[in-house]
Amino acid sequence: MSECYSEKFIFNEYIKDNSEFDEKNLYIGKSLYEVIRIVKGVPLFLEDHLKRLYKSAKATGLEIWMQKEEIQKNIRELSKVNNVENGNVKIVFNYNEDIETFLCYFLKASYPSEEMYDKGVKTSLYHAERQNPTAKVINISLREATNKIIKETGVYEVILVNRDGYITEGSRSNIFMIKDYKVYTAPIQEVLPGITRDYIIKACINLGYDVIEERINYKDIEKLQGLFISGTSPKVLPISRVGNINFDCKNKIIMEIMNEYDKILEEYINRNR
Repeated sequence: MSECYSEKFIFNEYIKDNSEFDEKNLYIGKSLYEVIRIVKGVPLFLEDHLKRLYKSAKATGLEIWMQKEEIQKNIRELSKVNNVENGNVKIVFNYNEDIETFLCYFLKASYPSEEMYDKGVKTSLYHAERQNPTAKVINISLREATNKIIKETGVYEVILVNRDGYITEGSRSNIFMIKDYKVYTAPIQEVLPGITRDYIIKACINLGYDVIEERINYKDIEKLQGLFISGTSPKVLPISRVGNINFDCKNKIIMEIMNEYDKILEEYINRNR
């Protein structure tokens, strides 16, 4: 099945039909990308996503050949031609020798159900790490390995553990942990600087909670009072189990962060409609 879920997509600023979508433009050479959630026609935290995109390019020695205004225009055009106001848009800049390709298309959105938010989700640990965790670069081998675990075990997410035994992030998300009434997450230099991550830290500050960027060893996971996933699609999603260890998905701090983050989202949408 094609990764392009919309009827139309944009290829180097040209609008094309889904039947013309070629995934080799994602995986041959090197690709930088961003996934942006559209709610009520508003691309959430668009300016932050574009800022990270340019940082990823700088970190990998690549150059984004479009101005931010051009990228914004393409996203708006994609929503218009597909008549879609809610969904996840993926923008890709592919570099294959002397050929540069820009893609903009809707992904098949997979959002957690109300039951998942209420009862939490199961996860598992996986000992692996990204080659360049601070840049959003398509990593085929890691994606295939974690997708296989998710498919075979039925977990919602795979939590990565680095070579030193420390929890870093999810395969497609950031991870936050609750310990002694404080909020912990891995140091920024060891993980993808998630946009949602930044706004969750803001939510924690609004609520008066300390956010500590500190390494947590996976062997100490039983000492935690709770964990949650953050990301474009899941927002703030409680974890009910890591491997065979159960956690309280109704943890008071997690519930407060979830509500505060939703408030930040709603305020952003209302300002940008």
